[in-house]
Amino acid sequence: MLQRIQTIWLFLAALCAFASLKLPIYTGTDTALQNIRVEGTITVPIMMATIAIGVIALINIFLYSNRMLQFRLCLLAIFLEVGLLFLYIKYINQMADGTYALTSVLQAGVLFFLFAAVKGIRKDEKLIRESNRLR
Repeated sequence: MLQRIQTIWLFLAALCAFASLKLPIYTGTDTALQNIRVEGTITVPIMMATIAIGVIALINIFLYSNRMLQFRLCLLAIFLEVGLLFLYIKYINQMADGTYALTSVLQAGVLFFLFAAVKGIRKDEKLIRESNRLR
């Protein structure tokens, strides 16, 4: 389990997802001129999607024996992350003024780590198929 590289990628994706619950993605003022920090707990759909991505990544670490399920769950997490980014952009566009925080890179990190995990899973699957063919 720990000797596989996708375990590290999935752990880092979960870590970035859970860190984005408390770290701001965007700070600015809304139309009522109130200072707002946009983070993973700003609305219920954003919070649920962020938690779901983190939990899927953590559960996926322990599914090392079923690579196809692991692959599908990684793809599900990628689609959820794209939807989450859409929700963030939709919420941020309602703001009057503001700037992106440095920790907004965490969302890009989640996508990168999930894609890297998918690549590692595909590489493992290919290696297993080739070793089965040699038997």
